[in-house]
Amino acid sequence: MLHVDSIFAATSAGSAAVLAAGGDAVPPPFTVARIFTEIQLDSWLTLGLLLAAGLYLYGAYRLRLRGDRWPLVRTVCFLGPGLGGIAAVTLSGLGAYDTTLLSVHMVQHMALSMVSPIFLALGAPVTLALRTLPVRPRKRLLAVVHSRIAKIYSFPLVAFAIFVVNPFALYFTDLYRYTLEHAWAHELVHAHFIATGCVFFWPLLGLDPLPGRWPYPARALLMLLSVPFHTVLGLTVMQSSTLFGGDWYPSLDLAWSDPWSDQVVAGGVLWAGGEFVSVTMLAVLVVQWIKQSEREARRLDRELDRQEARERTADPATAAAPAPGAPA
Repeated sequence: MLHVDSIFAATSAGSAAVLAAGGDAVPPPFTVARIFTEIQLDSWLTLGLLLAAGLYLYGAYRLRLRGDRWPLVRTVCFLGPGLGGIAAVTLSGLGAYDTTLLSVHMVQHMALSMVSPIFLALGAPVTLALRTLPVRPRKRLLAVVHSRIAKIYSFPLVAFAIFVVNPFALYFTDLYRYTLEHAWAHELVHAHFIATGCVFFWPLLGLDPLPGRWPYPARALLMLLSVPFHTVLGLTVMQSSTLFGGDWYPSLDLAWSDPWSDQVVAGGVLWAGGEFVSVTMLAVLVVQWIKQSEREARRLDRELDRQEARERTADPATAAAPAPGAPA
């Protein structure tokens, strides 16, 4: 969706409006400053983000009132890079250029499908809800989380297939051009990116009690397998002999942007961004794996200590015997 009317009016007052395909005003040259100065808060997404943030903070507040502790880092992850990351690429000035520049759309793609979902998962909102909801709503939430549909979509191989196939199905068919021409479809793609990322990353991180979680070695392997797909997708976009979206971008007739050069930049965003996020996520999984192994080792040590104490209590003669090397 083009959120450009206010931008164009501010920069071209008194001049004839240049119209893009679909009748929307073409924005002025993209600059970093416009990301911060052209914020748009008049969409359904604004209300959704505020509602999600409010419910999360209310849940954390409820826990605090009854004396329970909720880790601050989870709240920061959920509200900051999680919801904040979604807002940064959709409600900021980037939203005014997401159908004007393919490179800006790809930045949105990466943030919505690979960055924000990771931090939303680290916020563990399902766990927070289960700890704060009354009995009946909590049972309903558990029923949804452990339903057959949830088990199918959160199964790692199914989620991996959806995550990998999704961008190829969008960009290499006429579907992408359709989303450029219809604002509702473009907004739906944003929501789909978020949902796809959540379905893929939440079971991998494993903080919420979701079905289909694999052991850490399998999770790390699945994350490693995702790296080549981003490389292939990015290189394919960069080297494509056709423009994505057909004649949409040339029809905008932007004097300050070349569609072919912008498509190369878009492919580079997918390639570099995908590999960076995948490798970072792989490192996170390895760290979680190591911490889990350490916790398991400590648990075994405590169990052995308790077992030894029980044996000494059951055998008074052993308990009374002096330790080896001690004076008689």
